[in-house]
Amino acid sequence: MSATTLLDQAAYVQRERQATYGDADKAMAAIAARWSLTLGHPVTAAEVVLCMIDLKLTRLARDPGHQDSILDIAGYAAVLHEVTK
Repeated sequence: MSATTLLDQAAYVQRERQATYGDADKAMAAIAARWSLTLGHPVTAAEVVLCMIDLKLTRLARDPGHQDSILDIAGYAAVLHEVTK
């Protein structure tokens, strides 16, 4: 898959997720609020996204060619852009 095709696919997945879960920035803020309670200290939406990227990187360390994880990282990079505007 070319880089352009990968990014097109990531955009498609983002649109599907938005239809299912709502705006990414609001979803990440909601997750941050829950993680803040769980961890006992404030967590930001950007930190949530960075942790999700780190999760995918950890999975890629086991299988560097796993396309789903690569696609998810591209999507999370776009979400990080949204939550840090």
